[in-house]
Amino acid sequence: MRDHVVLLKPRVMSLVVFTGAVGFLVAPTSVDWMRLAIALAAMVGGAGGCGALNMWWDADIDARMARTAARPIPRGVITPGEALLIGAALSLISVLSLGLLVNWLSAALLAATIGIYVLVYTMWLKRRTPLNIVIGGASGALPPMIGWAAATNSLSAESIALFAVIFVWTPPHFWSLALRGCADYARAGVPMLPNVVGPEATCRQIIAYCALLVPISFAPFLIAGSSLVYAAVVAVLDAMLISRAVTLYRLRKGPEAARSKSAMALFGFSILYVFVLFVAMLAQAFTG
Repeated sequence: MRDHVVLLKPRVMSLVVFTGAVGFLVAPTSVDWMRLAIALAAMVGGAGGCGALNMWWDADIDARMARTAARPIPRGVITPGEALLIGAALSLISVLSLGLLVNWLSAALLAATIGIYVLVYTMWLKRRTPLNIVIGGASGALPPMIGWAAATNSLSAESIALFAVIFVWTPPHFWSLALRGCADYARAGVPMLPNVVGPEATCRQIIAYCALLVPISFAPFLIAGSSLVYAAVVAVLDAMLISRAVTLYRLRKGPEAARSKSAMALFGFSILYVFVLFVAMLAQAFTG
């Protein structure tokens, strides 16, 4: 049972479900809790399907990387065929359920999320270009839009703002982790930015994306109910994020051990960053 849960990538799933729930709850409409429950269940299924299909396709890569060698398929406890069947079934059922029980706009966005992650990122970009995370990151940025569409059966500038926050946040988040696992990716033949252009250029890209994220993080002011409380929280988060990015940038030519430590500090904070930012949005929606 544990291996089947791991196959679905529960940590990735938790971020998908959380940001999707926030997208639903901050939408300018009364909360239909049953609709929310169905939408979240569909997103859980879609995210789990993506995880299983990703592990099915990338089983050869996972077996060559220390970080992923203990996953179920490389260990032989789940067969590739079983992973394919689970992933395809979960993906299909989640999209159809969301369309039939909620609305087809949110279902189309969920289908796009699955398609981008599996077909565009996993099968096409990941092994071909260091821009894999930049383009493929659209899949991780779509869940708030799915939640919004599930609540309103529409899209808007507000939902696009939620998408933009995660879309720009994704590259520095993953590149900071990739700096630590640079040799792992090189051994597996995956062209992640650090092992293609080097750590120095990667650190420049990270700080550039973090700087771009600062103005974009204020975009959710468009959402009804956002206020100076949200702005204050985001200002503090942005200052802390930039501080960590600058520290990493200063170590771009420094010792690898120090740079890796700084990169992991940025990676860890980036998770807290997006969580607190979306909590602030949610708090404003219910108290503003």
